[in-house]
Amino acid sequence: MATTKKTSKNPTKPETVNPPALTPADRARMALMPSINSAAVMESYQGNVMGKDTDMNSMVMLLKDTFTEVKGGDLYTLEAMLVGQATALQTIFTSLARRAQVQQSQRNLEAFLGLALKAQAQSRATISALVDLKYPRQATFVKQANIANGPQQVNNGGAAGADSDQYAQAHTHAEKSAPERNKLLEADHGQPGGRMDTRAAQAAERSHQTVETMATVHRAKKRRGQGCGIG
Repeated sequence: MATTKKTSKNPTKPETVNPPALTPADRARMALMPSINSAAVMESYQGNVMGKDTDMNSMVMLLKDTFTEVKGGDLYTLEAMLVGQATALQTIFTSLARRAQVQQSQRNLEAFLGLALKAQAQSRATISALVDLKYPRQATFVKQANIANGPQQVNNGGAAGADSDQYAQAHTHAEKSAPERNKLLEADHGQPGGRMDTRAAQAAERSHQTVETMATVHRAKKRRGQGCGIG
């Protein structure tokens, strides 16, 4: 006699684990995350692009992958984004320019043509940003020497990063341009140090210590008041 097993009418369901509730501090940290901010904006605007059922968590993870690539030096995604934006803006410019051409009202013509030129300017700016990203500009440092009036020279070669050889050449040129009158200060003028001190007065001294008596041949033959016939 065969026996049949009784099956339970209420089978056991797998337990579902609910994620822990987010604390206010967790929400604050998430509000400052660039990936979440970008995904939130994308979710609001991409409804007419890919549909409203796009998974936001997947967008956050893909954005984090892009962040990691950029941090490692891989700019392929950014370059492709700029190329796509420049092309899309060019398409917008073409469409608006064609619509402006068929307008009968001057007001509508100016409105469509103004929007078309704005899209064209944005496309050009996007292409310029792409070129700067692809080929960064090299900074140029120019060494400057400011020459003042007269023999003075203000040389900026001693700043950080300046070439020591050029600074030495500028210093030598400044020494050669000194006026000749400075050499007079190096002459011996009876000063203790051998150099003329222009700040202190020189000690007074007699120029001629010995003076000879005038010879008789140079004296007058007649004294004053003699031989004049005055009684």
